[in-house]
Amino acid sequence: MKWVTREKARVDRIACPWVIRKFVDREAEFLYVPKDKVLEVAKKQGATPFDTPGAELFHYEENGKSFVSFDAVIRKYKLTDPALLELAKIVRVADGGSGEDAEAAGLEAAATGFRLIAKDDHENQRLQFPLYDALYAYCKWKVEEKGKLEHTGH
Repeated sequence: MKWVTREKARVDRIACPWVIRKFVDREAEFLYVPKDKVLEVAKKQGATPFDTPGAELFHYEENGKSFVSFDAVIRKYKLTDPALLELAKIVRVADGGSGEDAEAAGLEAAATGFRLIAKDDHENQRLQFPLYDALYAYCKWKVEEKGKLEHTGH
């Protein structure tokens, strides 16, 4: 399946392809195009648009909270992995650029650096996917440790 989003990806537009390829569509093909062409290219190519105004998989508000496209993918495909939901918190803060979350600040800095050194969005995606693999492993560990603490009453 083809997926399309805006070019010059940083946080959410790399996090979404990572979660799509990992949990939704292992053979996913991603297109990065100018922001004013996303919906047009989606229609022509039969691709699913994401992280662009007018797309189903875009930022949204719910119960007074803001969510990013990564959250929209998780919601649409009913992904419930606790580690993935923990990672979503990091992506949400990193993409919004607000908050005092150390993991999110690190992700935002790394994502910006990767965008600056990559020759294009596909290389950026290739370079960043191991970062998301590592953050996901970290989130699994964090969730397991929290579970152990709750189990022992600490």
